[in-house]
Amino acid sequence: MNNVTYRRLTEKDLEAFIEMRITQLREEGAKEDIDLHPALNDYYKRHLGDGTFVSWLALDGEKIVGTSGMSFVEKPPYFGCPSGKIGLLSSMYTDPNYRRKGIAKDLLTKVIDEARQYGCGAIQITASDMGVKLYTACGFVHNGNFMQYKL
Repeated sequence: MNNVTYRRLTEKDLEAFIEMRITQLREEGAKEDIDLHPALNDYYKRHLGDGTFVSWLALDGEKIVGTSGMSFVEKPPYFGCPSGKIGLLSSMYTDPNYRRKGIAKDLLTKVIDEARQYGCGAIQITASDMGVKLYTACGFVHNGNFMQYKL
């Protein structure tokens, strides 16, 4: 794995990044009923541009083999997060041929550092079954209060 390098996502990487995001969603069992490409492209371009989304990539040569993502949101401060700034972790994906080699942990460390620099007081994720062990090993804890209402 000595040939794996890391760098931040740029707009020129979006096509490959979006394909990996869609592959991740499929692996997690998402049901496809729309073409998500336009919405993802719009989201990433806007939020990369305004600094409220960052991503680190793992590369083997020019090939992206791992992705990460952190969206920054702000809500009213609360005791668990006095800054009100929260990092929403997403897009954590490693090519199956590169798994179990520490890439996801390296990527996670990099986006956690980004959240810290942004001033986040907490990071949240809806973890896949595959990711739970990684996140738990890195200090994430389950929050049984998470609920969602679909509009």
